[in-house]
Amino acid sequence: MLTEEEREHIRRAYYLDHQRVAQIARDTGHCRQTIQQALDARPRKPYQMKAERPAPIFGPFQSRVEALLHQNEHLPPKQRYTVHRMFELLQEEGYQGCESRIGQFCAEWRRHLSRAELFLPLEFDPGQDAQCDWGTAIAIVGGRRQTVHVFVLRLCYSRRTFVMAFPSEQQESFLFAHVQAFHHFGGVPHRISYDNLTTAVKLVFDKQEGRHLQRHENHTFVAFRSHYLFTSYFCTPGQGHEKGQVENGVGFARRNCFVPLPQAASFEALNHQLKERSLKLDERQMRGKPLTVGQAGEQEHPHLRPLPAFDYECCQRTTVRLTPYSQVIFETNRYSVPVRRARREVTVRAFPFQIEIWDREQLVAQHPRCYEREQDIFDPLHYLPLLEQRPGAFDYAAPMKRWRKDWPPCYHQMLRELRKKWPEEAVGCRNSSASSSSMSSMLRR
Repeated sequence: MLTEEEREHIRRAYYLDHQRVAQIARDTGHCRQTIQQALDARPRKPYQMKAERPAPIFGPFQSRVEALLHQNEHLPPKQRYTVHRMFELLQEEGYQGCESRIGQFCAEWRRHLSRAELFLPLEFDPGQDAQCDWGTAIAIVGGRRQTVHVFVLRLCYSRRTFVMAFPSEQQESFLFAHVQAFHHFGGVPHRISYDNLTTAVKLVFDKQEGRHLQRHENHTFVAFRSHYLFTSYFCTPGQGHEKGQVENGVGFARRNCFVPLPQAASFEALNHQLKERSLKLDERQMRGKPLTVGQAGEQEHPHLRPLPAFDYECCQRTTVRLTPYSQVIFETNRYSVPVRRARREVTVRAFPFQIEIWDREQLVAQHPRCYEREQDIFDPLHYLPLLEQRPGAFDYAAPMKRWRKDWPPCYHQMLRELRKKWPEEAVGCRNSSASSSSMSSMLRR
Protein backbone atom coordinates (compact mmCIF):
# COMPACT_ATOMS: atom_id res chain seq x y z
CA MET A 1 0.00 0.00 0.00
CA LEU A 2 1.41 3.40 -1.02
CA THR A 3 2.35 5.97 1.57
CA GLU A 4 1.27 9.57 1.12
CA GLU A 5 4.88 10.53 0.29
CA GLU A 6 5.09 7.88 -2.45
CA ARG A 7 1.72 8.90 -3.84
CA GLU A 8 2.84 12.55 -4.00
CA HIS A 9 6.09 11.57 -5.77
CA ILE A 10 4.15 9.63 -8.46
CA ARG A 11 1.68 12.47 -9.04
CA ARG A 12 4.45 15.08 -9.31
CA ALA A 13 6.40 12.90 -11.74
CA TYR A 14 3.35 12.47 -13.99
CA TYR A 15 1.65 15.88 -13.84
CA LEU A 16 4.63 18.22 -13.33
CA ASP A 17 7.57 16.35 -14.91
CA HIS A 18 5.34 14.81 -17.64
CA GLN A 19 6.86 11.34 -17.30
CA ARG A 20 5.04 8.35 -18.78
CA VAL A 21 3.42 5.71 -16.58
CA ALA A 22 5.87 3.06 -17.76
CA GLN A 23 8.85 5.26 -16.83
CA ILE A 24 7.39 5.98 -13.33
CA ALA A 25 6.76 2.26 -12.82
CA ARG A 26 10.38 1.45 -13.67
CA ASP A 27 11.72 4.20 -11.40
CA THR A 28 9.53 3.40 -8.38
CA GLY A 29 9.23 -0.37 -8.73
CA HIS A 30 5.43 -0.25 -8.51
CA CYS A 31 3.14 -1.87 -11.06
CA ARG A 32 1.16 0.19 -13.57
CA GLN A 33 -2.14 -0.49 -11.77
CA THR A 34 -0.74 1.02 -8.57
CA ILE A 35 0.55 4.03 -10.53
CA GLN A 36 -2.91 4.56 -12.08
CA GLN A 37 -4.56 4.39 -8.65
CA ALA A 38 -2.16 7.06 -7.37
CA LEU A 39 -2.94 9.29 -10.34
CA ASP A 40 -6.69 8.92 -9.77
CA ALA A 41 -7.99 12.00 -7.90
CA ARG A 42 -10.90 10.14 -6.28
CA PRO A 43 -10.60 9.52 -2.49
CA ARG A 44 -9.30 6.13 -1.57
CA LYS A 45 -11.61 3.62 0.06
CA PRO A 46 -10.67 2.44 3.54
CA TYR A 47 -9.27 -1.03 3.81
CA GLN A 48 -11.89 -3.70 4.47
CA MET A 49 -11.24 -7.29 5.33
CA LYS A 50 -12.97 -9.47 2.75
CA ALA A 51 -13.01 -12.57 4.90
CA GLU A 52 -12.49 -13.25 8.59
CA ARG A 53 -9.11 -14.48 9.63
CA PRO A 54 -9.14 -18.18 10.49
CA ALA A 55 -8.98 -19.04 14.18
CA PRO A 56 -8.10 -22.73 14.27
CA ILE A 57 -7.54 -22.79 18.05
CA PHE A 58 -10.25 -20.46 19.36
CA GLY A 59 -12.82 -20.96 16.58
CA PRO A 60 -14.29 -24.26 17.84
CA PHE A 61 -14.84 -22.68 21.29
CA GLN A 62 -16.33 -19.36 20.14
CA SER A 63 -19.94 -20.51 20.44
CA ARG A 64 -19.24 -21.77 23.97
CA VAL A 65 -17.93 -18.33 25.03
CA GLU A 66 -20.97 -16.63 23.47
CA ALA A 67 -23.25 -18.93 25.49
CA LEU A 68 -21.45 -17.98 28.72
CA LEU A 69 -21.76 -14.27 27.86
CA HIS A 70 -25.49 -14.68 27.34
CA GLN A 71 -25.75 -16.44 30.72
CA ASN A 72 -24.04 -13.46 32.35
CA GLU A 73 -27.02 -11.28 31.49
CA HIS A 74 -29.20 -13.33 33.88
CA LEU A 75 -26.68 -13.75 36.72
CA PRO A 76 -26.10 -11.44 39.74
CA PRO A 77 -23.54 -8.74 38.87
CA LYS A 78 -20.99 -10.02 41.39
CA GLN A 79 -21.37 -13.67 40.37
CA ARG A 80 -20.86 -13.51 36.62
CA TYR A 81 -18.31 -15.35 34.50
CA THR A 82 -15.05 -13.48 34.28
CA VAL A 83 -12.58 -13.92 31.43
CA HIS A 84 -10.31 -15.94 33.69
CA ARG A 85 -13.15 -18.22 34.80
CA MET A 86 -14.15 -18.79 31.15
CA PHE A 87 -10.53 -19.62 30.38
CA GLU A 88 -10.47 -22.25 33.14
CA LEU A 89 -13.72 -23.84 31.91
CA LEU A 90 -12.53 -23.95 28.31
CA GLN A 91 -9.23 -25.50 29.37
CA GLU A 92 -11.19 -28.32 31.01
CA GLU A 93 -13.00 -28.79 27.66
CA GLY A 94 -9.76 -28.99 25.67
CA TYR A 95 -8.96 -25.39 24.78
CA GLN A 96 -5.20 -24.91 24.28
CA GLY A 97 -5.10 -21.21 23.39
CA CYS A 98 -4.27 -18.19 25.52
CA GLU A 99 -6.53 -16.32 27.94
CA SER A 100 -6.02 -12.96 26.17
CA ARG A 101 -7.76 -14.29 23.03
CA ILE A 102 -10.90 -14.93 25.08
CA GLY A 103 -10.70 -11.45 26.57
CA GLN A 104 -10.33 -9.93 23.09
CA PHE A 105 -13.43 -11.74 21.86
CA CYS A 106 -15.45 -10.70 24.95
CA ALA A 107 -14.52 -7.05 24.41
CA GLU A 108 -15.51 -7.20 20.73
CA TRP A 109 -18.77 -8.95 21.62
CA ARG A 110 -19.76 -6.28 24.16
CA ARG A 111 -18.73 -3.46 21.81
CA HIS A 112 -20.87 -4.93 19.04
CA LEU A 113 -23.96 -5.21 21.24
CA SER A 114 -23.64 -2.03 23.27
CA ARG A 115 -25.17 1.23 22.18
CA ALA A 116 -23.88 4.64 23.10
CA GLU A 117 -25.92 6.10 25.98
CA LEU A 118 -27.48 9.39 25.01
CA PHE A 119 -28.68 12.17 27.30
CA LEU A 120 -31.02 15.10 26.96
CA PRO A 121 -29.61 18.57 27.57
CA LEU A 122 -31.37 19.96 30.64
CA GLU A 123 -32.13 23.51 31.69
CA PHE A 124 -33.26 24.48 35.20
CA ASP A 125 -35.11 27.52 36.47
CA PRO A 126 -33.54 29.59 39.28
CA GLY A 127 -34.27 28.34 42.78
CA GLN A 128 -36.40 25.43 41.65
CA ASP A 129 -34.16 22.36 41.79
CA ALA A 130 -31.26 20.97 43.78
CA GLN A 131 -29.62 17.54 43.94
CA CYS A 132 -28.23 15.75 46.99
CA ASP A 133 -25.88 12.81 47.46
CA TRP A 134 -23.31 11.21 49.78
CA GLY A 135 -19.76 10.22 48.95
CA THR A 136 -16.61 9.22 50.82
CA ALA A 137 -13.11 10.66 51.01
CA ILE A 138 -9.94 10.34 53.06
CA ALA A 139 -8.95 13.05 55.55
CA ILE A 140 -6.68 13.39 58.56
CA VAL A 141 -8.82 14.40 61.55
CA GLY A 142 -7.33 14.69 65.02
CA GLY A 143 -4.07 13.23 63.75
CA ARG A 144 -5.76 10.07 62.47
CA ARG A 145 -6.17 9.16 58.80
CA GLN A 146 -9.75 8.05 58.28
CA THR A 147 -12.60 7.72 55.83
CA VAL A 148 -15.09 10.57 56.15
CA HIS A 149 -18.60 10.72 54.72
CA VAL A 150 -19.08 13.69 52.43
CA PHE A 151 -22.49 15.35 52.02
CA VAL A 152 -22.94 17.29 48.76
CA LEU A 153 -25.92 19.51 47.88
CA ARG A 154 -25.86 21.39 44.56
CA LEU A 155 -28.23 24.02 43.19
CA CYS A 156 -29.02 23.02 39.60
CA TYR A 157 -29.32 26.51 38.11
CA SER A 158 -26.23 28.24 39.48
CA ARG A 159 -24.20 25.06 40.23
CA ARG A 160 -23.38 26.40 43.69
CA THR A 161 -22.20 23.45 45.77
CA PHE A 162 -22.21 22.85 49.52
CA VAL A 163 -19.80 20.26 50.94
CA MET A 164 -19.67 18.97 54.53
CA ALA A 165 -17.93 16.01 56.18
CA PHE A 166 -19.26 13.69 58.90
CA PRO A 167 -18.11 10.56 60.73
CA SER A 168 -21.25 8.72 59.54
CA GLU A 169 -24.32 9.00 57.29
CA GLN A 170 -26.86 8.70 60.09
CA GLN A 171 -30.12 10.57 59.82
CA GLU A 172 -29.18 13.36 62.23
CA SER A 173 -26.08 14.07 60.10
CA PHE A 174 -28.19 13.97 56.94
CA LEU A 175 -30.69 16.51 58.27
CA PHE A 176 -28.09 18.71 59.96
CA ALA A 177 -26.16 18.97 56.68
CA HIS A 178 -29.32 20.18 54.93
CA VAL A 179 -29.77 22.93 57.53
CA GLN A 180 -26.17 24.09 57.10
CA ALA A 181 -26.55 24.01 53.29
CA PHE A 182 -29.74 26.11 53.44
CA HIS A 183 -27.91 28.72 55.52
CA HIS A 184 -24.96 28.59 53.12
CA PHE A 185 -27.25 29.29 50.14
CA GLY A 186 -29.41 31.76 52.05
CA GLY A 187 -32.64 29.92 51.24
CA VAL A 188 -34.31 26.61 50.43
CA PRO A 189 -34.71 25.17 46.90
CA HIS A 190 -38.25 24.22 45.92
CA ARG A 191 -37.39 20.61 45.05
CA ILE A 192 -34.48 18.32 45.97
CA SER A 193 -33.63 15.07 44.17
CA TYR A 194 -32.21 12.08 46.06
CA ASP A 195 -31.13 8.51 45.69
CA ASN A 196 -33.27 6.07 47.63
CA LEU A 197 -31.51 6.83 50.94
CA THR A 198 -32.56 4.68 53.87
CA THR A 199 -32.44 7.79 56.09
CA ALA A 200 -35.25 9.28 53.98
CA VAL A 201 -37.20 6.48 52.29
CA LYS A 202 -37.83 2.75 52.46
CA LEU A 203 -38.37 0.81 49.25
CA VAL A 204 -40.96 -1.97 49.14
CA PHE A 205 -39.68 -4.81 46.92
CA ASP A 206 -42.01 -7.31 45.27
CA LYS A 207 -40.18 -10.63 44.91
CA GLN A 208 -42.69 -12.02 42.43
CA GLU A 209 -42.52 -8.97 40.18
CA GLY A 210 -38.79 -8.63 40.78
CA ARG A 211 -38.96 -4.86 41.13
CA HIS A 212 -39.61 -2.06 43.62
CA LEU A 213 -43.29 -1.13 43.74
CA GLN A 214 -43.54 1.80 46.13
CA ARG A 215 -41.68 3.98 48.64
CA HIS A 216 -42.46 4.76 52.28
CA GLU A 217 -40.83 8.00 53.40
CA ASN A 218 -39.33 8.18 56.85
CA HIS A 219 -41.59 10.07 59.32
CA THR A 220 -38.70 12.20 60.59
CA PHE A 221 -37.73 13.15 57.05
CA VAL A 222 -41.35 14.08 56.27
CA ALA A 223 -41.43 16.32 59.36
CA PHE A 224 -38.14 17.92 58.29
CA ARG A 225 -39.41 18.49 54.75
CA SER A 226 -42.63 19.99 56.13
CA HIS A 227 -40.62 22.39 58.28
CA TYR A 228 -38.71 23.78 55.28
CA LEU A 229 -41.56 23.32 52.74
CA PHE A 230 -39.57 21.77 49.90
CA THR A 231 -40.66 18.77 47.85
CA SER A 232 -38.55 15.65 47.43
CA TYR A 233 -37.95 13.50 44.36
CA PHE A 234 -36.42 10.03 44.59
CA CYS A 235 -34.65 8.64 41.54
CA THR A 236 -35.50 5.32 39.94
CA PRO A 237 -33.42 2.59 41.66
CA GLY A 238 -30.15 2.11 39.79
CA GLN A 239 -30.65 5.22 37.63
CA GLY A 240 -28.10 7.64 39.08
CA HIS A 241 -28.07 9.63 35.81
CA GLU A 242 -31.40 11.16 36.88
CA LYS A 243 -29.35 13.42 39.17
CA GLY A 244 -26.17 13.52 37.15
CA GLN A 245 -25.13 16.99 38.32
CA VAL A 246 -24.53 15.94 41.90
CA GLU A 247 -23.18 12.52 40.86
CA ASN A 248 -20.44 14.43 39.08
CA GLY A 249 -20.41 16.96 41.91
CA VAL A 250 -19.35 14.35 44.48
CA GLY A 251 -16.29 13.49 42.40
CA PHE A 252 -15.65 17.18 41.73
CA ALA A 253 -15.81 17.94 45.47
CA ARG A 254 -13.47 15.04 46.25
CA ARG A 255 -10.90 16.23 43.69
CA ASN A 256 -11.09 19.92 44.61
CA CYS A 257 -11.77 19.88 48.35
CA PHE A 258 -9.86 16.78 49.45
CA VAL A 259 -6.70 17.10 47.34
CA PRO A 260 -4.23 17.34 48.96
CA LEU A 261 -5.51 15.40 51.97
CA PRO A 262 -7.01 17.95 54.38
CA GLN A 263 -5.68 17.94 57.94
CA ALA A 264 -7.73 19.29 60.83
CA ALA A 265 -7.85 18.96 64.60
CA SER A 266 -11.59 18.17 64.55
CA PHE A 267 -14.55 17.80 62.23
CA GLU A 268 -15.52 21.36 63.07
CA ALA A 269 -12.15 22.60 61.78
CA LEU A 270 -12.37 20.31 58.75
CA ASN A 271 -15.80 21.64 57.79
CA HIS A 272 -14.54 25.19 58.18
CA GLN A 273 -11.84 24.35 55.59
CA LEU A 274 -14.44 22.78 53.29
CA LYS A 275 -16.65 25.87 53.52
CA GLU A 276 -13.74 28.11 52.52
CA ARG A 277 -12.94 25.86 49.56
CA SER A 278 -16.63 25.82 48.53
CA LEU A 279 -16.65 29.63 48.48
CA LYS A 280 -13.48 29.55 46.40
CA LEU A 281 -15.21 27.27 43.88
CA ASP A 282 -17.92 29.91 43.42
CA GLU A 283 -15.34 31.96 41.51
CA ARG A 284 -15.13 29.43 38.66
CA GLN A 285 -16.98 29.94 35.39
CA MET A 286 -18.83 27.03 33.82
CA ARG A 287 -18.18 26.26 30.17
CA GLY A 288 -20.56 28.13 27.89
CA LYS A 289 -21.89 30.32 30.73
CA PRO A 290 -21.34 34.10 30.81
CA LEU A 291 -21.41 34.30 34.64
CA THR A 292 -19.36 32.74 37.40
CA VAL A 293 -21.04 30.26 39.73
CA GLY A 294 -21.19 32.89 42.48
CA GLN A 295 -22.77 35.48 40.17
CA ALA A 296 -25.37 32.95 39.02
CA GLY A 297 -25.99 32.17 42.70
CA GLU A 298 -26.77 35.82 43.34
CA GLN A 299 -29.33 35.70 40.55
CA GLU A 300 -30.81 32.51 41.99
CA HIS A 301 -31.00 33.68 45.61
CA PRO A 302 -34.27 35.69 45.32
CA HIS A 303 -36.03 32.62 43.86
CA LEU A 304 -35.20 30.36 46.84
CA ARG A 305 -37.74 29.83 49.60
CA PRO A 306 -37.00 31.93 52.70
CA LEU A 307 -35.55 30.21 55.76
CA PRO A 308 -38.04 29.54 58.59
CA ALA A 309 -37.87 31.52 61.83
CA PHE A 310 -35.96 28.73 63.63
CA ASP A 311 -33.96 25.68 62.58
CA TYR A 312 -35.23 22.12 62.77
CA GLU A 313 -33.66 20.24 65.69
CA CYS A 314 -31.58 17.59 63.94
CA CYS A 315 -31.05 14.99 66.61
CA GLN A 316 -31.97 11.48 67.65
CA ARG A 317 -33.90 11.30 70.93
CA THR A 318 -34.10 8.43 73.35
CA THR A 319 -34.99 7.98 77.02
CA VAL A 320 -32.45 6.05 79.12
CA ARG A 321 -31.84 5.22 82.77
CA LEU A 322 -28.59 6.11 84.50
CA THR A 323 -26.23 3.30 85.48
CA PRO A 324 -24.88 2.99 89.04
CA TYR A 325 -21.75 4.80 87.78
CA SER A 326 -23.80 7.89 86.86
CA GLN A 327 -23.55 7.23 83.13
CA VAL A 328 -25.98 6.90 80.24
CA ILE A 329 -25.42 4.34 77.51
CA PHE A 330 -25.96 5.39 73.91
CA GLU A 331 -24.82 3.25 70.94
CA THR A 332 -22.65 1.14 73.33
CA ASN A 333 -20.74 4.22 74.60
CA ARG A 334 -21.08 5.48 78.17
CA TYR A 335 -21.40 9.23 78.89
CA SER A 336 -21.09 10.67 82.41
CA VAL A 337 -23.82 12.65 84.17
CA PRO A 338 -23.49 14.68 87.42
CA VAL A 339 -23.82 12.28 90.35
CA ARG A 340 -26.72 14.27 91.79
CA ARG A 341 -28.77 12.85 88.89
CA ALA A 342 -27.92 9.22 89.67
CA ARG A 343 -30.54 6.48 89.18
CA ARG A 344 -32.98 8.65 87.29
CA GLU A 345 -34.39 8.54 83.77
CA VAL A 346 -33.06 11.21 81.43
CA THR A 347 -33.40 12.07 77.75
CA VAL A 348 -30.45 11.77 75.37
CA ARG A 349 -30.38 14.06 72.34
CA ALA A 350 -27.76 12.81 69.88
CA PHE A 351 -26.58 15.47 67.43
CA PRO A 352 -23.98 14.71 64.75
CA PHE A 353 -21.07 16.03 66.82
CA GLN A 354 -22.35 16.21 70.40
CA ILE A 355 -24.47 14.42 72.96
CA GLU A 356 -26.85 16.36 75.22
CA ILE A 357 -28.43 14.84 78.32
CA TRP A 358 -31.63 16.47 79.57
CA ASP A 359 -33.66 16.08 82.76
CA ARG A 360 -37.06 17.24 81.56
CA GLU A 361 -36.38 20.82 80.41
CA GLN A 362 -32.96 21.14 82.05
CA LEU A 363 -29.66 20.42 80.29
CA VAL A 364 -27.55 18.45 82.79
CA ALA A 365 -24.60 17.25 80.68
CA GLN A 366 -23.00 17.74 77.29
CA HIS A 367 -20.24 15.68 75.61
CA PRO A 368 -18.53 15.37 72.22
CA ARG A 369 -20.16 12.47 70.41
CA CYS A 370 -18.07 9.31 70.13
CA TYR A 371 -18.48 7.05 67.06
CA GLU A 372 -16.30 4.23 68.39
CA ARG A 373 -17.69 1.38 70.50
CA GLU A 374 -17.61 0.54 74.21
CA GLN A 375 -15.95 3.82 75.20
CA ASP A 376 -16.25 5.81 78.45
CA ILE A 377 -16.60 9.57 77.99
CA PHE A 378 -16.15 11.34 81.30
CA ASP A 379 -16.46 14.87 82.61
CA PRO A 380 -14.45 14.67 85.89
CA LEU A 381 -16.41 17.57 87.41
CA HIS A 382 -19.48 15.33 87.42
CA TYR A 383 -17.81 13.14 90.09
CA LEU A 384 -16.38 15.77 92.47
CA PRO A 385 -19.28 15.63 94.99
CA LEU A 386 -18.85 11.85 95.20
CA LEU A 387 -15.08 12.22 95.52
CA GLU A 388 -15.49 14.55 98.50
CA GLN A 389 -17.43 11.76 100.23
CA ARG A 390 -14.88 9.09 99.23
CA PRO A 391 -11.49 10.83 99.07
CA GLY A 392 -9.62 7.55 99.26
CA ALA A 393 -10.63 6.86 95.68
CA PHE A 394 -8.88 9.95 94.31
CA ASP A 395 -5.83 8.12 92.90
CA TYR A 396 -7.94 5.29 91.47
CA ALA A 397 -11.04 7.01 90.06
CA ALA A 398 -11.01 6.53 86.26
CA PRO A 399 -12.30 10.07 85.47
CA MET A 400 -9.50 11.62 87.57
CA LYS A 401 -6.75 9.36 86.24
CA ARG A 402 -7.62 10.26 82.67
CA TRP A 403 -7.99 13.94 83.49
CA ARG A 404 -4.65 14.16 85.29
CA LYS A 405 -2.81 13.15 82.09
CA ASP A 406 -3.80 16.49 80.55
CA TRP A 407 -3.59 18.68 83.63
CA PRO A 408 -1.67 21.97 83.35
CA PRO A 409 1.52 22.15 85.48
CA CYS A 410 -0.19 24.40 88.06
CA TYR A 411 -2.62 21.59 88.97
CA HIS A 412 0.22 19.17 89.64
CA GLN A 413 1.97 21.82 91.73
CA MET A 414 -1.22 22.41 93.72
CA LEU A 415 -1.58 18.67 94.38
CA ARG A 416 1.99 18.46 95.67
CA GLU A 417 1.42 21.44 97.98
CA LEU A 418 -1.76 19.88 99.38
CA ARG A 419 0.04 16.64 100.12
CA LYS A 420 2.79 18.56 101.90
CA LYS A 421 0.23 20.49 103.94
CA TRP A 422 -1.50 17.32 105.13
CA PRO A 423 1.31 14.76 105.20
CA GLU A 424 -0.54 12.39 107.48
CA GLU A 425 -3.83 12.78 105.62
CA ALA A 426 -2.41 13.01 102.11
CA VAL A 427 -4.74 13.27 99.15
CA GLY A 428 -5.64 9.73 98.27
CA CYS A 429 -5.94 8.46 101.86
CA ARG A 430 -9.24 7.46 103.34
CA ASN A 431 -9.72 10.31 105.84
CA SER A 432 -8.24 13.21 103.88
CA SER A 433 -11.46 15.21 103.82
CA ALA A 434 -9.77 18.60 104.20
CA SER A 435 -7.29 18.07 101.40
CA SER A 436 -9.89 16.50 99.13
CA SER A 437 -12.26 19.43 99.65
CA SER A 438 -9.45 21.85 98.82
CA MET A 439 -8.61 19.92 95.68
CA SER A 440 -12.25 19.79 94.61
CA SER A 441 -12.60 23.53 95.06
CA MET A 442 -9.49 24.09 92.96
CA LEU A 443 -10.77 21.80 90.16
CA ARG A 444 -14.10 23.56 90.05
CA ARG A 445 -12.32 26.86 89.49
